[in-house]
Amino acid sequence: MKDTKTTSFSTSSKIANSVQSWLDKNNKKFYLISIVLCLIFSVLLFNVKISEANDDSTYIESGYKYVTEFPKFFHTFNAPLYPMVLALIIKLFGFHLILFKCFSVLFNLLGLILLYKALNNRIHAIIFIPVILFHAINHQMLYYASMTFSEAFYVFLQSLMVFSFVKLYDSICLIGIDLKKQYLSWLFFGLTLLLLSTARSVGIIAVPVAILFFLLDKKYKAILFTVLSYGVFKLIYELLVTSIWNVPNQFKGQAKALMQKDLYNPSKGMEDFGGFVTRFIENTSQYLGKRFYQIIGWRSENVPINPNEYGEMPSQFSLFGVSGFFTLLLVIIGVWFIYKKANKSIFFITLFCLAQTVFSFIILQARWDQVRLILVCMPVLILILFYLIMQLSIKFNKSLEVLTVIILFVTLSFSFSTIKRSFKNLPIVSKNLKGDNYFGYSPDWVNFLKCSEWCANNLPQNSLVASRKAPMSFIYGKGKKFFPIYSVIKRDTLTNQSNPDSALVFFKTNNVTHVMIGQLRIDPNNPGAGFINTMHNILAPIAQKYPNKLKLVHTEGAFEESQVFEIIY
Repeated sequence: MKDTKTTSFSTSSKIANSVQSWLDKNNKKFYLISIVLCLIFSVLLFNVKISEANDDSTYIESGYKYVTEFPKFFHTFNAPLYPMVLALIIKLFGFHLILFKCFSVLFNLLGLILLYKALNNRIHAIIFIPVILFHAINHQMLYYASMTFSEAFYVFLQSLMVFSFVKLYDSICLIGIDLKKQYLSWLFFGLTLLLLSTARSVGIIAVPVAILFFLLDKKYKAILFTVLSYGVFKLIYELLVTSIWNVPNQFKGQAKALMQKDLYNPSKGMEDFGGFVTRFIENTSQYLGKRFYQIIGWRSENVPINPNEYGEMPSQFSLFGVSGFFTLLLVIIGVWFIYKKANKSIFFITLFCLAQTVFSFIILQARWDQVRLILVCMPVLILILFYLIMQLSIKFNKSLEVLTVIILFVTLSFSFSTIKRSFKNLPIVSKNLKGDNYFGYSPDWVNFLKCSEWCANNLPQNSLVASRKAPMSFIYGKGKKFFPIYSVIKRDTLTNQSNPDSALVFFKTNNVTHVMIGQLRIDPNNPGAGFINTMHNILAPIAQKYPNKLKLVHTEGAFEESQVFEIIY
């Protein structure tokens, strides 16, 4: 690994050298332009609605429960920090959906600023500036910037961790390891490691990455201080969580779910070694073969969500697999080049990105296949690939024209998509802000969410309605509590539907008085692809065996309708 200064280069191309020189001189201008563009497009792409994916409303509901049910409630669905932050916002400012989204925009912007501070003057401007521009104006980054998923918050903490490491490592390179002079920097670094791991469980990989980095750098005392700085805050955090909420360790609570073959069907058993290998293969195909190229605008987004479940042709899946593993190979080679030739801090950033990506592919069930799971790594993945292309261009062509053309093409591809989506989003956000909360949703979701609102307005206050998307029903039901159903309960192994008697006992035990059932599309863009039938597989056996147990009390919509049934025990 090289020292902390940016490795310079020279080529036989006057054009390439002129571009690099011009970018170096205008570095700060591009930084300010990136901030302005990020703010402008954050407004143009602002999304007032809640996502159909449900997780963003889950975070909000959990934040609300932290405030209203303290200390009985603790978020165990996944990492708990983001709902805690939302709880703090609710406590200080009240429950305002748009305010939550504004904070998300702020987190994304802070992530951009800290990434710039961490990378500035450590990597060539011809790579660095496009990466910052990507973060600022890519439409996927901006979509999650105005949503209440944890991605924008995690991007902020990720950049904060990298920034804290860079400042610490600069000090180590300048004066060596001196705990008396650096203890605040070590504590700050340890705190950011804890925050990262409690905002997203995969963030825990930053700890072994830091240890590996210092091991490769032969700074063994720094390994000890890394473990101690993280351990101090981890101990304090676990003591607080145990004493206040008395809940199991975050990772222990999630390990069982991650080990299951099917998160929604525990009866399928636990994953074995071969299953985790299959996960890695399928996730690499989906995220690096498909999602990566969708994000940069090189592949259409109108691709079936999951090739295994929604009928994508095997040839397409094979193509995704080949491009995915080819991209992963390029990333690994790029990290190796950075290790051998580039700034040490850049190596830490890229090593963390690679480790986080691979770790995610191993532990996550392949059925998720969501853009946001790879999105947080995208700026650094692009940095790695651009650096690799630069090194290969210099080595084989003695020129940077190839890199310049590729960077220009990539930048234009995601820029055009952002501009196009901004014009498309303006009438939607305009109507939403004027009071039409449902404009922009497809009919199935309009009916479902209106049905949730109807439950809040018309059912008795002590009623409890079972909902396939309970957190979304909570948001549009004006804070009314709904009972969550995420999988077929009391499943009969022969029919794959619920056992009617067991299901009724389950509902009665949990004080469920009503059930809401909707025809929510599996594929949002294709009404003919079928709908999510979880609730149908629960209610159908009950209706067949006990026709009088379910009383229809409300229907919303004439097509792709949603219905509310009262359970007559």
